Amino acid sequence: MSIPTQMAAVHLTGHGGIEKLEYRTDVPVPAPKVGEVLIQVAAAGINNTDINTRIGWYSKAVDKATDVGGAGGFDTVDDADASWSGAPLELPRIQSADACGRIVAVGEGVSPDRIGERVLVRNMLRSYVDYRPYDCWTFGSECDGGFAQFAVTPARETHAVSCDWSDAELASIPCAYSTAENMLHRVGLGAETVVISGASGGVGSAAVQLAKRRGAHVIALSSLAKADEVKALGADRVIDRNADLRNDLGEASVDVVIDLVAGDQWPAFLDVLRRGGRYATAGAIAGPISEIDVRTLYLKDLTLFGCTFQEDVVFENLVRYIEAGEIRPIVAATYPLSDIAAAQEDFLSKKHTGKLVLMIPEVAS
Repeated sequence: MSIPTQMAAVHLTGHGGIEKLEYRTDVPVPAPKVGEVLIQVAAAGINNTDINTRIGWYSKAVDKATDVGGAGGFDTVDDADASWSGAPLELPRIQSADACGRIVAVGEGVSPDRIGERVLVRNMLRSYVDYRPYDCWTFGSECDGGFAQFAVTPARETHAVSCDWSDAELASIPCAYSTAENMLHRVGLGAETVVISGASGGVGSAAVQLAKRRGAHVIALSSLAKADEVKALGADRVIDRNADLRNDLGEASVDVVIDLVAGDQWPAFLDVLRRGGRYATAGAIAGPISEIDVRTLYLKDLTLFGCTFQEDVVFENLVRYIEAGEIRPIVAATYPLSDIAAAQEDFLSKKHTGKLVLMIPEVAS
């Protein structure tokens, strides 16, 4: 194909409200460097991390839930630590940790035979940090991501995928499913009883499917209005997200907690864990500040996992699950890239189950 010099993309111009997202059609198309490929993006998923980065929620100056500032931003953000890496965000930035598409050009050192491959981009990139343990770049945060017609990605972290899925389905995988699989991988979940918070969201719905794949008995926390949809994903039981877990489940009744919410309910998660239980978190949308009774932690021999860094096998496993037909995401709605504001507003309303996805306009040939 003939690659244009300019493309449509969404620029994040600063930390703040939705008005900080600027749809443009005159953004220069990037060129792949040594070891990189250029992909023509077909679809890109919406994630909490997109909104958290936009509003500066990762800054230690913020102590509120995501939805408090999701539309309008926060007044207390410190730009110096408001990114995944804790370093100032380089602006403007093209966001989205999710991208599927096709390779249309390659940089030096990459076989031209890869041109034409349908691919997924690993969202937690390690190439740019020399594969150092516990160090990674987030696609769409520390480098430009998928809210654009074209994106440059490391060849060795751009995975060919063979499946009959739609572009919207494939774009639902990278951030949500790798986050969920990473938590299950870290705790070593097997045929055990697991509680999953935020079970109707992108990561939560992924965790339900992936936990069932591992043979677990899944107790999902969700709005009861979405109970049937969450059960259809594989949950064995759905409990209201605001329930008294100590009363409904009983203390020391579950093996593992997979938490994406935190907030005021957090202490109850440790109470319902059995002795030797494991807790993993990769989010805190209900609020990042919680109390802990340290006696519960040590007297019950609990293990707490904070999960961001992903071992290589996590994303490799996801590609294998896709190609084996073992998982399939739910796409709640799609939007054109130019309607990113409406997509994020709908995302913040939390009325959907599964993923919201932006469809990227095709390039005129």
